[in-house]
Amino acid sequence: MALSRPAYRAAICRANRKPTMIPAPLQNIFDRVVVAWHERAIALKAISFALVGVVNTAIDFSVFWTAFRYLHWPLVLANVLAWFVAVTCSYAMNSFITFGPESGHTLRWRDYVTFAASGIAGMVSSTATLFALSYFVPILIAKLVSIAVSFAVNFSLSHFVVFRVRQPRDNGG
Repeated sequence: MALSRPAYRAAICRANRKPTMIPAPLQNIFDRVVVAWHERAIALKAISFALVGVVNTAIDFSVFWTAFRYLHWPLVLANVLAWFVAVTCSYAMNSFITFGPESGHTLRWRDYVTFAASGIAGMVSSTATLFALSYFVPILIAKLVSIAVSFAVNFSLSHFVVFRVRQPRDNGG
């Protein structure tokens, strides 16, 4: 028996509402992961997010190289500028391409700040992974794993926090 999309979502979410020790906010995220997985939308979004990341990496490198090599900016300042330009472009591309339906194809300051913060969380998780694994495996392998961890953190925060589907507000009328 085929269910409509809203009925399908409700059925999956109800099926996961067994008594658990999971706090309500985490249960809500868990329900959303289950629905997204069953709809297969998450895989397409992950691919789109990765492709935007490739473009973003080119932007980051170009801005860094220009500021460092041709404008003779200090290394750290050039890198910070490149990160800010890259995260801004990445936010815009993801708002219109990867998470267009969720964002309403609209740029918002609050979402931008949250997106930038999630980028910092990804960078911290990547650095921590690289540092920890460097004691146990060759640096190249540690770096590759840290990139995967950063991708997982950045994509998860973007999908479930920054560009989540928001319920319409009831203005009490």
